[in-house]
Amino acid sequence: MNSRVRIPAFDLDLAVSDRGAGPAWLLLHSGAGRHSIDGLATALADRGRAILPAHPGFDGTPRPEGFSRVAQIAQAYAALLDEVDAEDVIAVGNSIGGWIAFEMALLRPTRLKGVAALNSVGVDPGPDLPPIVDPARVPPAELPKLAFHDPDRFALAPPTAQAAEALAANQRMVRVYGGEPFMYDPGLPTRLADIAIPSLFVWGESDRTIGVEYGRRFAAMIPGARFETVARAGHFPHIERLDATLDLLADFRRNLG
Repeated sequence: MNSRVRIPAFDLDLAVSDRGAGPAWLLLHSGAGRHSIDGLATALADRGRAILPAHPGFDGTPRPEGFSRVAQIAQAYAALLDEVDAEDVIAVGNSIGGWIAFEMALLRPTRLKGVAALNSVGVDPGPDLPPIVDPARVPPAELPKLAFHDPDRFALAPPTAQAAEALAANQRMVRVYGGEPFMYDPGLPTRLADIAIPSLFVWGESDRTIGVEYGRRFAAMIPGARFETVARAGHFPHIERLDATLDLLADFRRNLG
């Protein structure tokens, strides 16, 4: 079911897809927009409840003036869990969605039971790892080769000019939230040690926008975090290896403390 959910604290109306019933999954999309994680949401709705909001400003949704920080999205989504009465929630975030999920965990909303990050951004790669790839600075034809293990199969071009413009608009919105420094918060690593709920990192081994070593370092910043790689997958393991990703998420939920 698609609906609008009001978040009064931010004068914000969130566009939310809410499907299935039972223990909930909150799906937090990448800069590509909601469609990039919808397949995972559909699969999870078969085994629980899948809640998929559009980040404000993405996919043509409104963004209140001054609403421009990842932390604000996290606060809005913590309120969303109360508004939709979600229980036993695991936040599953891809790329910038993972960063949002960890900011949510730091808020400690009582309904959030775990975080699963799929090739997440959010921390500084440092001087000895490659910088996080900025899609705006890569020729469009080259970006799929960095993001996918099998770009010929999975990197589908937008079917219409309207879809291409929507994708470009989403990428511009990434810069609003992910700004400079691009796609990380210098202060996040010092706060991650305060995360008190289970965390899972799922990392496509072939991601050349943010590599496996970046993911391992990120996971090491969170007490008890589990790190798993997915072979034959890039920045979107839930697209290229949906079954493997679902297995890892199901195991994570089974073992939630």
